[in-house]
Amino acid sequence: MPGQERGRAGVSNAPADAAKRPRRVAACSCGQLTATVDGEPVRISVCHCLACQRRSGSVFAAQARFARADVTFSGEGREFVRVGDEGGGATFTFCPACGVTVHYTSIGQPQWVAIPVGVFADPAFPAPGVSVYEERMHGWVRMPDAIEHIF
Repeated sequence: MPGQERGRAGVSNAPADAAKRPRRVAACSCGQLTATVDGEPVRISVCHCLACQRRSGSVFAAQARFARADVTFSGEGREFVRVGDEGGGATFTFCPACGVTVHYTSIGQPQWVAIPVGVFADPAFPAPGVSVYEERMHGWVRMPDAIEHIF
């Protein structure tokens, strides 16, 4: 898009003159689908629900939530709607070429966009502050001491 820098996943080299807000780029494995975020996440969480375990292919999923107004999408995505363990739903957008989920929105909350932390490919990304569905957490997983535990 004109006037926007596209880079690889992680923090871009774009000037942060607009109120010194960081710019981060999330990307699928092949780089075709991206989400560029200007600003900090409003929440970073870890979910241990069975649906997130299946979606992520891991024992939990880590995601960062951003204001929709702070996110710009680029590339072709396909959508998949799924219902979570407690009945809430989300629309996941993934790359049709490599299959990686780059972002999703919870049904009924279009003002927020959640982005899996791993698609930023940034080891310096801030740690999660919330852990949910811990009753489904694998016994060998340990969360940070300062994390908030919700059901």
